[in-house]
Amino acid sequence: MLADYFLAWAFAYVGMLALCQGLERHYKQVWHTAPSTRLRRLFRVTGWISLGLSGYFCGQAWGWGMGAIGWFGLISLSGFALLMLLPYRPRLAVWLPLGFVPVWAAMQAFLSA
Repeated sequence: MLADYFLAWAFAYVGMLALCQGLERHYKQVWHTAPSTRLRRLFRVTGWISLGLSGYFCGQAWGWGMGAIGWFGLISLSGFALLMLLPYRPRLAVWLPLGFVPVWAAMQAFLSA
């Protein structure tokens, strides 16, 4: 259950980050160049798919009744994290998801033992 909760939060963060990077303003803030139209569309599609996966893992973690409520909470939490990171440390906001996989793998290893 804890691993599903973490995956739900990770996918919510990645989804919100991808939707943010799909906007020209936020992309320029991080990378100092304008994104192509194809890249912006790719970020938007990836963002919505990630948010959908986040909803699925919320349903797995809490059940489908409370999962929807938890999903909106995790989306809000992820949006707040981006709100605090993007103005001050925009590159950290983008590179942070690389740490999700090792944390999730460690959680799986310790919880399955």
